[in-house]
Amino acid sequence: MFRIFSTIASNTLQYSLLHRCLKVFPTFTISLRRFVSSPLIHQLDNTHESLLDGNFMNGSNTVYLEDLYSQWLNDPSSVHQTWDVYFRNFSDSSSSKTSMSGVGDLLVTMDTKEIHDHLRVQGLIKAYQSSGHFVSKLDPLRLQQPFQPNLPELELPYYGFTENDLDRYFYLPGNTYISGQESALTLRDIVSRLQDVYCNNIGIEYIHIDNEIRRNWIRKHIESPGVSGLNDSERKKLLEDLIASTQFEEYLARKWSSEKRFGIEGSDVLIPALNRIILSSADLGVESFVLGMPHRGRLNVIANVCQKPLEQIFCQFNPTLSPEDEGSGDVKYHLGMNQRIQGLHRNYNIAVVANPSHLEAVGPVVQGKTCAEQFYLSDHDGKRVMSILLHGDAAFSGQGVVYETFNLSSLINYSTKGTIHIVVDNQIGFTTDPRFARSTLYSTDVAKVVEAPIFHVNADYPEAVIHVCKIAAEWRSTFSQDVVIDLVGYRRNGHNEIDNPKFTQPIMYQRIDKHLPVLRKYVSELSEKQLVDAEWVEQEKRVYFNKCEEAFQAGDVKMLNKHWLDSNWKGFFPKDGKIDFVARNTGVNRETLKHIGLKYSTPPDCEFNLHTGLVRILNSRHRMLDNGLMDWAIGEAMSIGSILIDGKHVRLSGQDVERGTFSHRHHVLHDQKRDLFTFTPLNHLTSDQAEYKVCNSSLSEFAVLGFELGFSMSNPHSLIMWEAQFGDFNNTAQCIIDQFISSGQDKWVRQTGLVLLLPHGYEGMGPEHSSARPERFLQMCNDDPDIIPDYLPDEFEIRQLQDVNWIIANCTTPANYFHILRRQLAMPFRKPLVVFSPKSLLRHPQAISSIDEITTPSFFKRIIPSNTPPSNLQNIIMCTGKISYELFKERERRNLIDDVPIIRIEQIAPFPYDLLIREFNKYPNANIKWVQEEPKNMGYWSYIQPRLHTIVNGSRDITYVGRNTSSSTATGNKYVNLEEQELLVKNAFT
Repeated sequence: MFRIFSTIASNTLQYSLLHRCLKVFPTFTISLRRFVSSPLIHQLDNTHESLLDGNFMNGSNTVYLEDLYSQWLNDPSSVHQTWDVYFRNFSDSSSSKTSMSGVGDLLVTMDTKEIHDHLRVQGLIKAYQSSGHFVSKLDPLRLQQPFQPNLPELELPYYGFTENDLDRYFYLPGNTYISGQESALTLRDIVSRLQDVYCNNIGIEYIHIDNEIRRNWIRKHIESPGVSGLNDSERKKLLEDLIASTQFEEYLARKWSSEKRFGIEGSDVLIPALNRIILSSADLGVESFVLGMPHRGRLNVIANVCQKPLEQIFCQFNPTLSPEDEGSGDVKYHLGMNQRIQGLHRNYNIAVVANPSHLEAVGPVVQGKTCAEQFYLSDHDGKRVMSILLHGDAAFSGQGVVYETFNLSSLINYSTKGTIHIVVDNQIGFTTDPRFARSTLYSTDVAKVVEAPIFHVNADYPEAVIHVCKIAAEWRSTFSQDVVIDLVGYRRNGHNEIDNPKFTQPIMYQRIDKHLPVLRKYVSELSEKQLVDAEWVEQEKRVYFNKCEEAFQAGDVKMLNKHWLDSNWKGFFPKDGKIDFVARNTGVNRETLKHIGLKYSTPPDCEFNLHTGLVRILNSRHRMLDNGLMDWAIGEAMSIGSILIDGKHVRLSGQDVERGTFSHRHHVLHDQKRDLFTFTPLNHLTSDQAEYKVCNSSLSEFAVLGFELGFSMSNPHSLIMWEAQFGDFNNTAQCIIDQFISSGQDKWVRQTGLVLLLPHGYEGMGPEHSSARPERFLQMCNDDPDIIPDYLPDEFEIRQLQDVNWIIANCTTPANYFHILRRQLAMPFRKPLVVFSPKSLLRHPQAISSIDEITTPSFFKRIIPSNTPPSNLQNIIMCTGKISYELFKERERRNLIDDVPIIRIEQIAPFPYDLLIREFNKYPNANIKWVQEEPKNMGYWSYIQPRLHTIVNGSRDITYVGRNTSSSTATGNKYVNLEEQELLVKNAFT
């Protein structure tokens, strides 16, 4: 149509026409700009002028129409779809005409008003598609909906139509499907169908999606007549799920009326919704589902979606039972689980990831676990494994990690190929009204940043809910993109079952008290359709009640934390439970090391344009390896490379990890002339090696660390590492560290071998780039400072590692760093490892190791003992980290090498009691000085001091040397930092 406008009316088209067309059809802006040759717009206003002024038809225009009609006769697809519709209608009404050699009839038929009115109808359709959700009936309680009850663009007078136009027929554009197979509808039918689709119990937001194919896909699935209908068997299945959902909550309320369970009443349809998503997705090929959700409705989901045995759920309510296996456990509505389910057409697996009360924290963990499962199954398109995330409305809009997690969704190393999000929208957050909890209209607006379609649906209309769930499953399968379902319901009880919500929401809960539950409404609806009767419904309720009662009465039920594992490592742990506690060799044969070193230090042998600075770095590495030496970067590469050759996957993730914050790593080489053309040397070691993933992440700590934790949970035979840009930045991921990593095994019997690399050290870079806050990690260690473990000498190291919640280390040599990474996979169990990695030591001339230190057999050194001969000395200096090199230098300057032993602690936790006792016995009369860079109230001192006292038992003096207490980690002045550093090193020897 616009092509013919630009040709036919080049002299008569006024700015009012162009303004109106642009306003109604903004997507055609490019077409207009392309075909309109002269500038017609000098000013724009908002008036509703007539479409055309002057004579529409003239001689040149009729010739153009004849040519256009001939073109359409030869190929209907060659003209704009609007002209296709018009010419088809013209041919049908003028059967005797096969050409347009005479265009008189067309000129009579095609008057200006008709064209104008068709444009108006298209504008009306567009308005409903973009704004219908504002007036949709979403709120079951009818407290706050619709958001904008009077939208003029949804009213006929806005377009100049009156009641006299309601029975006029209009041809419909190609971007709507409301007519089905019909080419035209009356205006009355057009409005009726649009209102039914966009203004009823479903409100749809999709116009923000910048892809016409995807927008039309949604239109087809929501606008096509009859598309939302369920058959009778689907309706009965939906009712059965609703009965299970409500009966489960009623049973818990009856049996444990004073217990918190965070029931789903008010959004009972969540259970059939989840079941529909899972079954539809399973039919589309998904074999494994990873779920993350908050506490509300969790037990119901575990029972009626994941099919967890009810006996195991009910025993969590028994106050006389305690776990009979390891772990302290967690409250029942935080627990995870893993279940294999026999489906109607195929079997599938469901894992619900354990989650603390930090509502949205589990989101990135779920995404990481999902991504890992896809990786190990080579599920590159995400067709076999998918994630489902449930949210509360207040948390979804209020928690920043939601955005951080969305931002990962399309990143190549973090995408899970689409997640289905369900917001259980209670229209309240604990006691806070949404009008005071968010600045956006909907809680789901954050999802628009990734162009996810959003389906708002009234939870009191189960069939509407099931309809959008089907669409969501198909959307995710078709486009591998996120989709959001906003399940607008209410919370029948308070925040928990013993909370009184009427203190703060009196009006809402007066309405809720009078509101019929959705089950009763749906039973009434199906009864009217004669699909069920009261007797059938009561029988279904009795069946479910009896099922619950049998589970409750079941005897000999044991409470085991292992029943609630969300990640099942089949075959990893020995069946008899016996563990070999002898430390395993982590050295590697010399030929393998030589091969890795050669690959790592040699430029790509293809036509690769390598940066000249990197050529020098590779040459330097080559020379160092020829001399049998390695620096930090080589030590790391040797460790990673040897693990890859062992067939075990390694993943390194974080900000700038390809190069390394301090430009030391360079694991991914970039061609200087070809964009995105890279080479990863450690992926070219052998033909049968495992894959190495080096992932530059988004500028996020919370979500990315959570993601890597989830990734590490899926396979114990992989090394997963997260590196902070600076160690200080780990505090923005503190929730993941505190709630998941440090305590995850104790609470949820869930192990992980995740490695945290936290650059740490005082080099005068200020308070935000000096300290990784080791005191915080050490404070969370579960080893007792007053007890020296009673283990056999050969088993001491591994038994300590088994009993501790995580490992804290500050390695000072490349060799020890090599070994501690390899030890992560050599242990017969998995523990998180926190490494306070160096900065200045990366290039320190003394921080060099010999290749001999990592050849087989060799091991990680928990301490590096002093080489000072045993004698009757006065003082022993103990330290950890890069301060040791400054102490060595000062000791040498003072010529005290044989007089002052310096012991480096490489593994701080669990504390190496056995090795230190042996060292102290070499110097029986020496007092102990602990030296650290950090202020006295930070760093290691508060952890080290009581454990040293336990060893010496008052027989020696233990003193502190370091900076004074401070509220800031470090000074921001380089000169002051240098003075402080020199003073503490000096004090260590006085």
